[in-house]
Amino acid sequence: MPSTPPHGDNDPFEIEMLTALRRDLHMHPELGFEEERTAAIVAEKLEEVGIKVHKGLGRTGVVGTLKVGDGDGVIALRADMDALAMPEMGDRPYKSRTPNKMHACGHDGHTTMLLGAARHLARSRNFSGTVHFIFQPAEEGRGGAKAMVDDGFFDLFPTDRVYGLHNMPGLAPDEMAVVAGPQLASSDSWTVEFTGIGTHGAKPHLGRDPIAASAHFLSAIHTIVARMVDPLEPAVVSACALEAGDFNALNVIPDTVRIGGTARAYSVAVRDQLEAEIGNLARGVAQMFGIRADYAFMRRIPPVINDADATARALAAARDALGIANVRTEFPPSTAGDDFAFFSGKVPGCYVWLGNGPAVDGALHHNTRYDFNDDAILPGIRFWSQIVENELPSKS
Repeated sequence: MPSTPPHGDNDPFEIEMLTALRRDLHMHPELGFEEERTAAIVAEKLEEVGIKVHKGLGRTGVVGTLKVGDGDGVIALRADMDALAMPEMGDRPYKSRTPNKMHACGHDGHTTMLLGAARHLARSRNFSGTVHFIFQPAEEGRGGAKAMVDDGFFDLFPTDRVYGLHNMPGLAPDEMAVVAGPQLASSDSWTVEFTGIGTHGAKPHLGRDPIAASAHFLSAIHTIVARMVDPLEPAVVSACALEAGDFNALNVIPDTVRIGGTARAYSVAVRDQLEAEIGNLARGVAQMFGIRADYAFMRRIPPVINDADATARALAAARDALGIANVRTEFPPSTAGDDFAFFSGKVPGCYVWLGNGPAVDGALHHNTRYDFNDDAILPGIRFWSQIVENELPSKS
């Protein structure tokens, strides 16, 4: 159970209610663009305290808008709502009630913290300006942020800066990391299909073998990062899927081999380089073996790169909310991706990390035994509230 301050009518942060809400969301996970129940709860909790609500942006997204005073500053705070398509193996009273769906990345906690902050700010009204609370669907690879942007988010809700927060196992629940520069890598997908001439496995000289070509390609692909990308620029190219032949026909060399994988980078230039070099390698191998290569590179999520000024603002708020000793200014970036980049690519943004406790016993993201740490709810609310009060100071 979380260690909470006094609650009930004297609890300005509603921790008892929010903890129960977080666990309810955990019990009822919904995948990207399916967050109907979650979105309805979010809208209800916002409307209860007088926050204006826009529903259905990006299909199942919710945006709450709170304007206080006559300040002209506008900021946006973002939380994601979706779960993952995987079974929950942990044994807890509030485990997922939906087979093969679970909150394995803490989006139930992210939603709860931002709701808590929105409700607190609606009551305290200790700022002057406008805040947009973004409850985004489909962060887990289904394109929710892009859907909200394409649906007119920045036309409907013009904003000066945008902030995102994600839990991080390994940091204490009252500890944050706020760092300028790259935080998350681009997340792109690629496929190569080698087409040769199938033949009898005993007579390879009569065909053109795409399996032999694919073996050369898979061996050589690792030289892209090792020998073509600047060693000071982190990058990843991984082959993650392979389709070829039939184990019921082990004397047949097939016509085609299909390979797919992921590419990650922290800079636009390296992202472009990876796209070009994978294609160059595929075409070169195909030419060497006298076969055809069909290559596709699918740009999914840009890198998340924290703006220096927005990061300085987030850092000040984190220190005010949690104390200087509890805020790290050095923390390694992640090769995971987050489509928060579609928001922060339009206006200056900062993506921060809030601790989720020790990274043991299933505490890691996308683990079947993962659970958001409820002790992080109050620190998260305090950070979100503080950044609003700092960014949009009351004139009274």
